[in-house]
Amino acid sequence: MEHKTCFHCGLDATSANITYDDKSFCCNGCKTVYEIFSANDLTCYYDLQNAPGATPKEVAGKYNFLENEKIIEQLLEFNNDNIQIVNLYIPHIHCSSCIWILENLNKLHPAVSASIVNFGKKTARITFNSEKINLKELVLLLSSIGYEPYISLEDYNVGKKKTDRSLIYKLGVAGFAFGNVMFLSFPEYFEVGEYWLEQYKHLFRWLMFAYSLPVVFYSAQDYFISAFKGLRSKILNIDVPIALGAAVLFIRSSIEIMLDAGSGFFDSLTGLIFFLLVGKFFQQKTYTFLSFERDYKSYFPIGITKITSDGKEASIQVYDIKKGDRLLIRNEELIPVDCILIHGNARIDYSFVTGESKTISKQSGDKLFAGGKQVNGNIEVDVLNSVEQSYLTQLWSNDVFKKDKETAFTTLTNRISKNFTITILLIALVATSYWLLVDSSKAINVFTAVLIIACPCAIALSAPFTFGNILRILGKKKFYLKNASVIEQLAKINTIIFDKTGTITSNKDASITYVGDALSLEEESLLKSTLRGSNHPLSRSLYELLSDHNIVTLDTYKEHTGKGIEAKHNQDYIKIGSAPFVGHTKETATLNTAVHVSTNNQYKGKFTFYNAYRKGMSKLFNTLKTDYDLAILSGDNEGEKDNLKKLLPSKTKLLFNQKPEDKLEYIKHHQTEGANVLMIGDGLNDAGALAQSNVGIAISENVNIFSPACDAILDASKFNELINYLKISKSAIKIIKWSFVLSFIYNIIGLYFAVTGQLAPVVAAILMPLSSISIVIFTTICTNIIGRKLK
Repeated sequence: MEHKTCFHCGLDATSANITYDDKSFCCNGCKTVYEIFSANDLTCYYDLQNAPGATPKEVAGKYNFLENEKIIEQLLEFNNDNIQIVNLYIPHIHCSSCIWILENLNKLHPAVSASIVNFGKKTARITFNSEKINLKELVLLLSSIGYEPYISLEDYNVGKKKTDRSLIYKLGVAGFAFGNVMFLSFPEYFEVGEYWLEQYKHLFRWLMFAYSLPVVFYSAQDYFISAFKGLRSKILNIDVPIALGAAVLFIRSSIEIMLDAGSGFFDSLTGLIFFLLVGKFFQQKTYTFLSFERDYKSYFPIGITKITSDGKEASIQVYDIKKGDRLLIRNEELIPVDCILIHGNARIDYSFVTGESKTISKQSGDKLFAGGKQVNGNIEVDVLNSVEQSYLTQLWSNDVFKKDKETAFTTLTNRISKNFTITILLIALVATSYWLLVDSSKAINVFTAVLIIACPCAIALSAPFTFGNILRILGKKKFYLKNASVIEQLAKINTIIFDKTGTITSNKDASITYVGDALSLEEESLLKSTLRGSNHPLSRSLYELLSDHNIVTLDTYKEHTGKGIEAKHNQDYIKIGSAPFVGHTKETATLNTAVHVSTNNQYKGKFTFYNAYRKGMSKLFNTLKTDYDLAILSGDNEGEKDNLKKLLPSKTKLLFNQKPEDKLEYIKHHQTEGANVLMIGDGLNDAGALAQSNVGIAISENVNIFSPACDAILDASKFNELINYLKISKSAIKIIKWSFVLSFIYNIIGLYFAVTGQLAPVVAAILMPLSSISIVIFTTICTNIIGRKLK
């Protein structure tokens, strides 16, 4: 009978005798999945990898618990009106086909609006319309195509899989076997005749064979599986030479003891797997540590306003928020925690979470989810849960907001790892062929030693460990990067553009004077209540200046980006902002920034701001001028132009009266001329410019400005350290390059001894993971050294 394999999952389909569309299937489940994909024009799933699917399991009744509203509420990451988001752990995710089909779920069901796969964690974050498909139906849909999620009911959570100790178990088995095989090999090593008696020789050899079986078929299985999947997909991954070397050792050793031709290489084989797993364990632990440092200790310098028990306002950092606290959320501020609306007109934009720019009105008593942005004045909320910093990290790094910024070194690492395997296989074959002709007894040692010693693991580790440590170090220095690719982009910057107000000027040290008609108590109260809802630097400074008044709840509030604010309370109407915005046409030229006020369409006067520039600004610009083109784009008038000319280098470009769209176009124009632009702004009016730039940095001064547009957040107190952060990014690239050089030197030296037959496989097996560990140590030490140079 002709042997057939299942077109969907690759299992034996000979006996099933199920055929559809001229393709064989092992069961009706696989056939059904193929029919679903075919009907929805998704058959290119099979083009990415041969037989990538899994046989769907029978799940009838298994997920009935997903009809329970309380359980659903705990499982969902986001649940508002008809939009729900769930993050599911899917164990079967293993290849590019899996990513492709899961990120195209919307083609299987139109109710799914977005699906983002985290390949490393094997999770899929799915956004769906709960009116058209509920959570149970979504899980059943995934199960029907072979991607059944794992859901833990013990803690009512998703993706909280049991701790994976498989690597520890495999390491333990390999270590136990390696120790015993080495012990059984000692008599032959030292040629101790009195102990290595003829009647025990065969017993010892067969015992070594027995010890090697669990090592090869259990401890080393990940290498064989990975190599097989790579070869099946016509890809030579880095596990191919390892699996080939282990297979050659095992087969050769087994043949030797079966034919009584020698004791084989079981000591080298078990040692190889043991030390490989030791290296893997070390790498896993170190990288997990760096990830922990990044996710939980690199707190963002985001402030939030807490309303104390006596009614006063105090700025606290987000990780100090506790359950039961009352918070003030201003216009355009991010809601950092799940909470209940108490006062104010809430209009929430959840595009930060869902990617859909649709605002939703909420009433007092409604639940508000973390990640939403208030866009209709200020509101007061009561906290339900303390902030989970990792969730903010997830929001900030959400793939919805990622731009296509492919980085040179990521590509370089992948290219080196890919081509490395081909080169090593050729070297192994040529060297083995040579020794077969010269001295066949050394051929097997040369072949295995070459495959073992020359592993690109050290090369592949250089970038992630260097960048991981740099992210941690910069985080401690109050410079917070969205991801590792930002470091590479910073290293390539040649043009730096600054906003003025709130960026190179300090809100705290500015002085303000008022000229105009006196404001009544009611007008001052309305002015302060209106300013209370804005996050603009000028609004914050003026709000702090005004004396305490009874805060009133505004009937309407609207902030016009780059122009001003208007609000209404009862019959009173106020406008705050530029002269044209408030309707004042008689304004004469002024040398300073001014905010004008009108109430009930009557012009009242203006607040004039006397800017205080950030400490060390002039020195910073003079240091930057040697390596970068500098520019300042300001939405204010030219009143400060003369002062800035005195403070800044002569070649600094100064542009005033720039609208947000003008800033964006300016950056876009320079990028078309080859500039790599770093934009530094306050995160509000500059959102478009920050997004357009190669790297966008938002300056934070105890204000909850948290925009997906920015690539980094810089604490305002560290503004004068900007040049050092740029130097560190360049140093990081140098460290990676030196890591590459060290890896190549190691491989060249190792290959010389391997090819010439002077390197035993067991020694190679020890040296290979040590090389990876040495790269990790090298990058960690170097990054810590440059980190200490920061104040």
